[in-house]
Amino acid sequence: MPAIHEVATITSKGQITLPKPIRQALGVDFGGKVAFDLRGSQVVVTRVEDAPHEDPAIGSFLALLEKDIRSGQRVTALPEDLVRAMLSAVKTPVDLKDEIEGDVAL
Repeated sequence: MPAIHEVATITSKGQITLPKPIRQALGVDFGGKVAFDLRGSQVVVTRVEDAPHEDPAIGSFLALLEKDIRSGQRVTALPEDLVRAMLSAVKTPVDLKDEIEGDVAL
């Protein structure tokens, strides 16, 4: 990566605007995230890759649901009125008897 030297002014709220050449070099844009690491007297700015949020409660719930599905416990059909309401909200026609294509993971 070529050397880029840019100067940013700190506002009264302690904020800066990351200069455009730096944003472009890092490949970040509006909503992107950067990390600041203080190394001695230097600040190193790096792009932060968005990691998917993992909620431990969701993971536990999905594991319980998978166990129930595998054992056939507590698994019942959705109420018919709920099925009709869900299908009416879908923009693309759905045939519930169609085979599912591709991998399905819980």
